[in-house]
Amino acid sequence: MTDTPLSRSQPLPSAPSPLRTLTLQHRIPASWAADPWAEVRPLIDGADVLGEAHPAGLAASCRNWRGPAGSWPLAVSDEPRRIIITEPDCAAGCCGALYVTVRREGDVVIWDAWENTGNAGPLPAVMRFAAAQYEAELARAAADRSWEEPLDTAARLLEEILVESRWFERWGCVLIGVWPRRGEPDVPEELTGPQCVDVMFHHARESGERGTSYGYELLVTGGEPVEEQVRRHAERILADDPRHTAEVRDA
Repeated sequence: MTDTPLSRSQPLPSAPSPLRTLTLQHRIPASWAADPWAEVRPLIDGADVLGEAHPAGLAASCRNWRGPAGSWPLAVSDEPRRIIITEPDCAAGCCGALYVTVRREGDVVIWDAWENTGNAGPLPAVMRFAAAQYEAELARAAADRSWEEPLDTAARLLEEILVESRWFERWGCVLIGVWPRRGEPDVPEELTGPQCVDVMFHHARESGERGTSYGYELLVTGGEPVEEQVRRHAERILADDPRHTAEVRDA
């Protein structure tokens, strides 16, 4: 029995696209309005393909890479998952965002079904990655601290201490966040002030009335080890009811 040749009108099966290499790069956003934490930027075969499709878009902040592996922004499973892969520094609902559907099929990770709600540029092609390389790169980027400046290290360490202490909950408060405050790009430090770590928390009144927001502005300098500065700032916050030692930001 011989094989039946394909009809001339029948399309030949297309070969799968070649496997790409994913690299995740930490970048400090240049925009003053952006999240002050570094974005974790996906590069494809060393090129910023996403920047071509969405020039104003930022990738997920490094703060989103601190939980378990299944919660990382680019984590994949056998079930397809539609994610925002880049969005502007305002909001996705304002200027649009770049979406992609990610999934794993055997030993291959696939990115497809691209959507640009801002219509800023041409959509990338379907991308396929070797699952082993892909997942190893996600783990490497999540653990990477080499990009940090002293300000970033101080903010990260202080946030870890405050979250683990549950100190604000003791006083009926909620920790809103910890952020590195950088100097505004191209603006002299004497106009923007020194580099600081901002700590924000909120206390809600039991009566249901509007609560009060508080904050600390903690100086970080280059003349002292970061760990020592963090220890001193943490001791100050954990020494007393934080509502007595922080500044009122919004009452």
